[in-house]
Amino acid sequence: MKMMSATEFKFYCSHCDQPLKCDPCHAGRQIQCPACQHLIRIPNPPAGTGFTHVQPESGRTWDTHVPKAKKG
Repeated sequence: MKMMSATEFKFYCSHCDQPLKCDPCHAGRQIQCPACQHLIRIPNPPAGTGFTHVQPESGRTWDTHVPKAKKG
């Protein structure tokens, strides 16, 4: 059984109420719910986790960006 780290927080899918958890640094990102496959946005972590409000990311560049190879 995996223990939840002190920085992870729980939230629920806005479509199917699937319980999910992630690190606060991912707040604002869009992810695909593993249960219903809908795109959902990770909410801001609850107060007291040491993280402040995170601005939502636009688009999905965080998971589709491929760095260009350096020319040498």
